[in-house]
Amino acid sequence: MSEAVIFMGIQASGKSSYYHENFSEHIHINLDTLKTRNREKALLDKTIAEKKDFVSDNTNPTPEDRKRYILSAKTAGYTVIGYYFSSSVSECIGRNRLRSAEKRVPDIAVAATHKKLVLPSYEEGFDRLYYVRLTEKGFITSEWSDEK
Repeated sequence: MSEAVIFMGIQASGKSSYYHENFSEHIHINLDTLKTRNREKALLDKTIAEKKDFVSDNTNPTPEDRKRYILSAKTAGYTVIGYYFSSSVSECIGRNRLRSAEKRVPDIAVAATHKKLVLPSYEEGFDRLYYVRLTEKGFITSEWSDEK
């Protein structure tokens, strides 16, 4: 069965690094690199038509943002797995400031995304959910628990 992986988290929470470490064989669907929603949709549609595994490596802060990927994937028979990147605004702003100028986002954008961030739930259509935390020693991935 094909796999759709949906990342959720504020900017500079480690999503793209996690993709490169763990999912580099999946098609990388990332708005920062594709630049427009039209290009993103075209790649998503092509990937699903070809039944290839993919990762949505975007902030995806709300259920509405995630729905475009989940509905398309579920309709095509994919297993949908979510990874929620848990981090504080201050941690992410600190990491963001270390990025190159062309990859850096305004601090206010990080804070605004955090304000919109809604924890995912199985009711959205996820088959599996995980927490990811970036530490000084690397990523820690744990099973989803509604208590966290």
